[in-house]
Amino acid sequence: MIRPSALKEGDRVAVIAPAGPPDRNHLNQGIRVLEKMGLDVVIGRHVFELETDLAAIDQKRLSDLHEAFCDPDIRGIFCANGGFGTAKIAPLIDYGNIQRNPKIFWGYSDITYLLNAIQNFSDLVTFHGPLVASDLNDIERTVETVSSFLPLFTGESQTYDSQKSPLHILAYGTGEGRLVGGNLTLLTNGVGTPYQVDTNGAILLIEEVAEPAFRVDLMLTHLKQAGVFDGVKGVVLGSFQTELEEDVEIKKVLQNFFSSAPFPVVENFYFGHRQPHYGVPLGVNVKLTTSPPRLEIDSGVLCNY
Repeated sequence: MIRPSALKEGDRVAVIAPAGPPDRNHLNQGIRVLEKMGLDVVIGRHVFELETDLAAIDQKRLSDLHEAFCDPDIRGIFCANGGFGTAKIAPLIDYGNIQRNPKIFWGYSDITYLLNAIQNFSDLVTFHGPLVASDLNDIERTVETVSSFLPLFTGESQTYDSQKSPLHILAYGTGEGRLVGGNLTLLTNGVGTPYQVDTNGAILLIEEVAEPAFRVDLMLTHLKQAGVFDGVKGVVLGSFQTELEEDVEIKKVLQNFFSSAPFPVVENFYFGHRQPHYGVPLGVNVKLTTSPPRLEIDSGVLCNY
């Protein structure tokens, strides 16, 4: 996998919105957080445009993505928020251009589709991490969420254990492989397409938001029957943020589905639709252990200075 260059103070980064327009105030608040990191932030030309003509807006969002990757002055690309529709632009992306111009691409939720598509066709490490408007605004953000951007500058590896997240073990063991995954709905939607997540020999991250237990069970079963878990070396479960009563039922589903897995499975990792939300690089090598529960993640960037 190609690792993009690390960021440094003064670098220019772009904020784009491939999945829909963000709240303007929240985006400005999130941009100020990036600026406090020493970054020079530019906004994609079509970030705030609404979906009146769906075909036209897809092309505009695509152009923001292409322009950010083509611009040699842009060192990183951060998505503003989630939404819907990134699956429609995945077939239109110039993946060869992305491969020739590797840089940090960061987001989650509906952006999961692009994280996997770019990995499959550009061989580029991508980043599952907090969204600029949704997660870095003044209401939502936490110190821990902001700190998860630091490895983009330092290039340091990351270790997540029960001191950061009170991890619970569903199946014991040790596994090593590439880190892949993201939002459960988007992972399921990608099955049978060229953009399906490649889980062979991988540690799989899964998170979700506002889905009832029966839907979580249905999607996990779909992935299992499609062979997605056949080559998996481990699973890390993040937030499944929903109402408390439904959350109890989801925990039962996860326990039932994974307790007899032949690979290690831990839950309650702080990533996804929650705060704090830790960003992680996808495509890098990781090691998952359960004695004690711990995820060791290689650096996602190259330090050239």
